Amino acid sequence: MLVVEGFGVRGPRGWAFRGVEFRAEQGELIAVEGPSGSGRTSLLLALTGRMRATEGHADIAVGAGSRTGSLRLPKQAAAVRRISAVAHVPGVTDLDPALTVAEHLHERALLQRRFGGSLRALLRPRAERANASALLRERALAAAGLDPATLAKGSRTAVRDLERIEALRLSVALALIGRPRLLAVDDLGLKLSADELAAAWRMLAGIATDGTTVLAVGHAAPSSVQRVHLTDVTASEAGTADAAETEPQPAAADADKTRPAADPAPVPALAPTPETEKEAADALAETGRS
Repeated sequence: MLVVEGFGVRGPRGWAFRGVEFRAEQGELIAVEGPSGSGRTSLLLALTGRMRATEGHADIAVGAGSRTGSLRLPKQAAAVRRISAVAHVPGVTDLDPALTVAEHLHERALLQRRFGGSLRALLRPRAERANASALLRERALAAAGLDPATLAKGSRTAVRDLERIEALRLSVALALIGRPRLLAVDDLGLKLSADELAAAWRMLAGIATDGTTVLAVGHAAPSSVQRVHLTDVTASEAGTADAAETEPQPAAADADKTRPAADPAPVPALAPTPETEKEAADALAETGRS
């Protein structure tokens, strides 16, 4: 089971996403939808322990029977990385166009044996380890729906010569070699036709039926699939900030009422005239005689 509550990631440029909440059962397929820039890839990386969440938490159930427990993100991100895998994530799981399908599978099996297996598995005889790796590859290819025999040059086909749906299936197969409990797939419908996209959703639904919880970024998901819709948090916050900064200006009449009254202009003194000067002199003479 996967329980996500108030989940969010904030980066140097603001929130990638926030407030994500949903619940998924083990072996359920979840479609992550939203516009470009809404943090869909960041959500996948955060839920698989490859990006640290800023707020909220996510609980991932592990074990079975009496040993059932859970791992909580972001505190137990390292443990979550060991039980999860990502596929078809640009800049993270890019395939090498010069390598063949067989070389990619062999490299992934070696990494799984060295870093994903137990110490007891490393001490097994070489032939036994080789058989186990071959079995993992066959099961992963079957689950992803990729049959190397149908490719132009078989398993020696270079990645650059694969169709887009075949490259997607190979990326998913490489992720499944680690037998993850949680699988995250990005850009599911990138440049796929409608029929190829429908086939990709069927592939992921089959993987989920086998018990792996699958998160996939894509559109046109089947109606039975749970959807998690993200919005562009940065754009919405910018709009809120702009609205808060814009204040209504007072009308002209109101502005006149609120403007402080100016001091009255001083009345200019009258300049003396000859008549007023003569009258003043006569008044002073009369005062002296009295």
